[in-house]
Amino acid sequence: MNGAAELRSGKSHRDENFPVASLLISAKHRGPILAFYEFVRTADDIADHPTLDASEKLAHLDALEAGLLGHIEGEAVARRLRASLEDRQLSTRHAQDLLTAFRMDVTKLRYRNWDELIEYCSYSAMPVGRFVLDVHGEPRSIWPANDALCAALQINNHIQDCHADYTDLDRVYVPLDAMVTAGARVEELGAPRSSPALLQCLHALAHRTDALLQESRGFAAMIGDFRLSLEVAVIATLARRVLRLIKTRDPLSENVHLTRIGVMGGTLGGVATGSLARLARGGFASHRSKDA
Repeated sequence: MNGAAELRSGKSHRDENFPVASLLISAKHRGPILAFYEFVRTADDIADHPTLDASEKLAHLDALEAGLLGHIEGEAVARRLRASLEDRQLSTRHAQDLLTAFRMDVTKLRYRNWDELIEYCSYSAMPVGRFVLDVHGEPRSIWPANDALCAALQINNHIQDCHADYTDLDRVYVPLDAMVTAGARVEELGAPRSSPALLQCLHALAHRTDALLQESRGFAAMIGDFRLSLEVAVIATLARRVLRLIKTRDPLSENVHLTRIGVMGGTLGGVATGSLARLARGGFASHRSKDA
């Protein structure tokens, strides 16, 4: 069986749709976040690997978990994350939750309704934000706002990639009951452009995702670490801009990803919005020296 490193896609944290341990994050926190990312990226690449069968994928994911828990020597990414977690006295729970999501990617190819999709997000997306908050020592009382933002990011990604997920992996994250309500069929996801019914379904899903972003409003201002609050403000701004594209375009035939200029504009806008919100609550001065 090939090692996990040989199964990597080559994708790095710089290729994601949102910032990962950017320079906004304090240098002392970037190491653990990047160790977490590399572990998760490796597991994701295994779950999406085009030539492995389901049993091989699950075996690799089990081996990553065993290495993370120290039951075996394990892959380098598992050893690095384990050491980083031990150094910070952090739990393996968030990483294990992500592994649960990747196992679901291998074994669960359809989602019946919104509740099943949100349950998936509770393993595939919410633990990422929770881990970053734990690294920064933030309180768990702000997890609900984190969870709403992370779920919105995940569903944005599902809508953006709905064609490729279906044609390449036979995965459909669009809830089946929403497709039935709109009069759309799963097979339409493989077409070069959306039918009116499918487009109605995808736009309705985008509007429902918008409600999650509304739930997460104010999240950045809840965060004690000033630099992390700016990063979250940027992520939220980019998520809203992506969602505006999804609401007005066809994800099967039109670009629903931000351009580089769009990302730069969203980043600057998010920093400005986050800074102003922090100033409004008088938090900049109290955190500036601590987070420098």
